[in-house]
Amino acid sequence: MKGMIFDIKRYALHDGPGIRQTIFFKGCTLRCWWCHNPESQSTSSEAVSRELKMDGKSFFETVTVGQLMTVDEVMSEIKRESVFFDESRGGVTFSGGEPLLQVRFLKELATECRKNGISTALDTCGYATKEAVDSIAGLIDLFLFDLKFIDDEKHRDYTGVSNRIILENLRRLSQCGSNIIIRFPVVPGVTDTDGNIEQIITLLQSLPEIKEIDLLPYHTIGKHKYEQFGIENKMMRISACNAEIGPPESEKISTLKRRFEENGYNVKVGG
Repeated sequence: MKGMIFDIKRYALHDGPGIRQTIFFKGCTLRCWWCHNPESQSTSSEAVSRELKMDGKSFFETVTVGQLMTVDEVMSEIKRESVFFDESRGGVTFSGGEPLLQVRFLKELATECRKNGISTALDTCGYATKEAVDSIAGLIDLFLFDLKFIDDEKHRDYTGVSNRIILENLRRLSQCGSNIIIRFPVVPGVTDTDGNIEQIITLLQSLPEIKEIDLLPYHTIGKHKYEQFGIENKMMRISACNAEIGPPESEKISTLKRRFEENGYNVKVGG
């Protein structure tokens, strides 16, 4: 079996505990306005022109983003770093894109990791069938579960899909005892409104097994990718006076952190 992978990141420190290797699956159903990996959205490999500069001159090369890899090929990459996992209590994080779009490939990889004593984490938006979630739940040690909006209309506006199945899957995982860390993208003026924060707290209070939240401040590092891949950068639609929306102010992050902590959650800024 093969899966479509677009990147493998070594020595990752922000995709779960310890030193990790992050496997990026290509393909995602959501179209989040603030996505910093737009190259992850398509399920197919893509050719893109990249500019290189040397001695003041520009050169262009065409690179392919995304390649089909077998389970054995990916596991070979993973095993190279296993000594660092052992020493740091780290492991492998499956990210994307959305790994659950390739759930059969994901399940085989997670099974092989378990056989080799390698801890696994799944970074997911939760948009998947309940059958897909159930099939993988027992093989994943930690779910890094994105939670963006509670209001379904706003979720549709900013991601292109309903959040109904997402919230149902979050409840299913919580009720079956899965280890979950909520990941909340802090996008100024979009996700960080008082109403949205209050609704998220209300939801999480109904899921007492969940105790940890990662706040992920919005950034513009990946903005050049939108032009590269010919994708509209929708964040520019909400830029005021043609000024680019930047990362949230540190004071705002501190306020959000305190608000969640006051409601009993362990909060970390960043992954």
